[in-house]
Amino acid sequence: MHRRYQLAAIATLVVAGIVRAPIEQALTEDLREKQLLQRPLDLDVRKKVGQGFWAVSLGGLRTLVATILNLRAFGYFENQQWIQVADSYETIVQLAPHTAYYWETGSWHMAYNAASYYDRNDIGLPPLRARAEWENWIRKGGAFLEEGVKQNPDNSLLWSRLGWLYVDPNKIRDYDKAAEAFGKAVETGNALPYVRRFQAMAMARSEKYADDALPLVRRIMEEDGGAPPTLLALRFTLEHRENPGIDSDSLALELFGSHENAYQILGNHYLDIRGEYPMNGVGTYLRKLERLLEIPQEESVFRAREALEQR
Repeated sequence: MHRRYQLAAIATLVVAGIVRAPIEQALTEDLREKQLLQRPLDLDVRKKVGQGFWAVSLGGLRTLVATILNLRAFGYFENQQWIQVADSYETIVQLAPHTAYYWETGSWHMAYNAASYYDRNDIGLPPLRARAEWENWIRKGGAFLEEGVKQNPDNSLLWSRLGWLYVDPNKIRDYDKAAEAFGKAVETGNALPYVRRFQAMAMARSEKYADDALPLVRRIMEEDGGAPPTLLALRFTLEHRENPGIDSDSLALELFGSHENAYQILGNHYLDIRGEYPMNGVGTYLRKLERLLEIPQEESVFRAREALEQR
């Protein structure tokens, strides 16, 4: 009789466990989705952090372990041990995936510090090999940051950092991706006002989004009640792109207020060769302004541009 009661009790516990398991699993997943409970570390991360750190992380102190590893990564950075730097941050973000600082810092070390190291002339590598390493680290930093925004889709700072990486003239530019990243930053509702301007400037240089750039620029100027010189110049070019027959003089006076301001702002725009901005209507109108304002030939913006192109 006693054994029968034991078997009945065991059966009850088994059934209760079977019934409770999916409920507990659903609750666990819900807590993880709300970032109230961290996911278990995978085997590779356990190996990287070491047995002692892993034991601490099991105690709910993953952020502490991440902080320690971040300090260790800084030592690798000082010694220019780039593989160890990257490996450290790939581990750190698994310990603290919702700390934007680690995603931002890790991508910066890869796409900027490591890439710049291989862009030097004194590291002893053949030029083609050095160039390949330079490109590899930029792409590695970009991929790292892209994973960061996937993990933190509401973080406007990380989206903005990704956009800046893709428009940096010293990196591998991708205006389509830059426009999308800046757009995502704006969609979070937390981005600083100037991010929307960066979005418009990226769109203007993007094959995919160029047609949508002018409506956005117009909206920014209307809602902000004005615009910085860079956006005014961009508006001038985009209006000419949409309507090549537009009256340049009337448009310039509306945007810049005077011929002198128009010449200065459009001249700076024309000289920004590395910016790769659209130049629709700019060259023709600058020539007209030089005649109107009697600009000496030696001070011509066209001569200045020729000098830049020959460098």
